[in-house]
Amino acid sequence: MFNESDAPQPPKVLTTPLEIAANLRQLMDSHDPLIISFPERSQRFQSYVVQVDRDTDVLALDEMIPRDGERFIENGEPFRVEGFHDGVRMAWECDTALTLGEVNGHRCYLGPLPTEMTYHQRRNAFRAALKLSQLVDVVLDGTHLKGNGALRGKLLDVSATGCKLRFDGNVEDRLQLGQVYERFKAAAPLGLSDVMVELRHLHFEERINTTFAGLRFHNLNGLSQRKVDSFVYQLQREARRFDKDDY
Repeated sequence: MFNESDAPQPPKVLTTPLEIAANLRQLMDSHDPLIISFPERSQRFQSYVVQVDRDTDVLALDEMIPRDGERFIENGEPFRVEGFHDGVRMAWECDTALTLGEVNGHRCYLGPLPTEMTYHQRRNAFRAALKLSQLVDVVLDGTHLKGNGALRGKLLDVSATGCKLRFDGNVEDRLQLGQVYERFKAAAPLGLSDVMVELRHLHFEERINTTFAGLRFHNLNGLSQRKVDSFVYQLQREARRFDKDDY
């Protein structure tokens, strides 16, 4: 049913400075958010690549969000960085102490370019979109959700590994990239309850006053996975039947 190129590709490990710098520049030029995690800490932090200089072997990362992650940097704690660009996952380890500095007048952290980078071209599992008339009600909640009350929105599409949600208004300040939320619910016909999800993408579209969030299912149990797979399969069948009706 699918081309071979749709299958997941195995990750590569990049080791040449030219390749690593080129991919870091892609993250920088596209302003793709980075997720920073410390091995001994449960909290995740967000940053951006703000400078890549091969000649001086310097990589600059924007100050972290939330800012309290800076004290771990100052302590010299090693950390892991993960970013996504056009479906490609790029990740690297930083075990060298960074220094505080400035780039274009903005506070940042300076260190050497990574010597290795994991580069994973991931073809997503088939992602089934829901028709506007069939959008499923969803509730997102958890101990790390900021503000009062759960977020209520709509399910836009779903795959075996994750889903995309829509929320009215700007809710970016209530959510944090890389964070796991343990109480995600989706109404029938999907019928998920208290599933753990990890926030992978977040974007507020000012023109339509809507926030879009991309979630990855986290440690789904067998029953929940079967519900997701069955729902995706049902949407695939409907999509194929709709395509046939067009001819």
